[in-house]
Amino acid sequence: MRGHSLMLQEISEQPEVLARAFEAERNHARAFREFAARQNFRLVVLVARGTSDNAALFGRYLIEWTTGIPVSLAAPSIYTLYRARLDLKRALVVGISQSGESTDVNVVLRSARRQGAYTVAITNEAGSTMARLADEVFLVRAGRQRSVAATKTYAGQLLMLYLLAAALGTGVQLDGVARIPRWVEQALALRETVGVLVERYRYMRHAVVVARGLNYANAFEFSLKLMETCYVVAERFSAADFLHGPIALVERDLPVFLFIAPGACFRTLERLARRLHRMGAETLLLGSRGAPLPPATRTLCIEARIPEVYTPIPYIVPAQLFAALLAETKGLNPDRPRFLRLVTRTL
Repeated sequence: MRGHSLMLQEISEQPEVLARAFEAERNHARAFREFAARQNFRLVVLVARGTSDNAALFGRYLIEWTTGIPVSLAAPSIYTLYRARLDLKRALVVGISQSGESTDVNVVLRSARRQGAYTVAITNEAGSTMARLADEVFLVRAGRQRSVAATKTYAGQLLMLYLLAAALGTGVQLDGVARIPRWVEQALALRETVGVLVERYRYMRHAVVVARGLNYANAFEFSLKLMETCYVVAERFSAADFLHGPIALVERDLPVFLFIAPGACFRTLERLARRLHRMGAETLLLGSRGAPLPPATRTLCIEARIPEVYTPIPYIVPAQLFAALLAETKGLNPDRPRFLRLVTRTL
C-alpha cells in the first residue's frame, strides 16, 4: 500500500532516534573532549563506504570548518589493495559503518591502529567487528535498520559527527545539536506536500542534484537514494564544479534539485538557481526559512529558521521522503532495491 514502506517508517522514526542518540552520547562527547585536548590531534581521517561515505563527506566539511583540524577521506584501496603503510601518529581515524561489518573499512581501522592512530567507530551495532576493534565507539542507536535504503542511520551518523566536532573544537554547540530532532519533526511535516509533488516526476529517468558546503554531502545522499530506490540516473555536483562544465548538459525541463541553505553558500546557489530557471530547467529547491528563495519550478521549504551549521540533517528529510514516495509512485519497492543487500562487503 502506498506510503507504508519500511523506508518511510524509518524516515518517520528520525526525531525519536536522534533525540535518543543525543541523550545517550552527549556526555561521551564531553569526556572525549577532555581526552582529545590532551592528545592534540593534528589530523582526522574518515573512512567509510556507501551512504556512510556520504556522512563522512559531511564530517570533513563540518570538522574542518568548526575545528581548524585538517580532515582526509581515506581511500580504502590504498590499504587493502596497495597495502601502503601510512604514518598516522597524532591522527584520529574514524570508521563509519551502519553495520560495523564493512570489510575494507575495518581493514583501514586495524592498519591505522598499527601505525599509531587513535581509532573511533561510529556504528549502529554495538556488537559489530568495528565496535570491537576501535579504541572508542560512538553508537548511533537507531534500532534495527530493516529497509536496505539507509535513512535513520545516515541521520544518526551525522549527529555523531556533530558530537565529534563538538569534542574537537568550539564551532559546534551541544545546545544547537539538541534542537535538531525538533527541526526534523518540522521537515517531516512536508510529507503530504511531497506525496503530491512526486506525481510530477513519475517518469523521470535523469536528474541532477546540486549543493555546496555542509550540504554537499546531501547532494550525494539524495542522488544515491534516487538511484537505488527509483532507478533514476542522478548526477551530483558542487555548485562550483557544476559551472566548470557540467552545466552544458542542462536542457529544458531537466530536473535539477538544489539544497539551498541560508549562510555562506546561499548567494552562489541563489545565482545558480536563477540561471537554471532562466534556462528552462525543472528546478526544485530544498531549503528553510531565513532567506528568500529565488524563483524555481517548485520549492520544499521547512518552516523553521535553522542556522546553516545545523541544516544538513533536517534538509535531507524532504529528500528522503521524495525518494521513498517517488519509488512507490513508480510502482517500485524502496525497501528492496534490485541487486542490493543490507550489508555490502568489499575489499
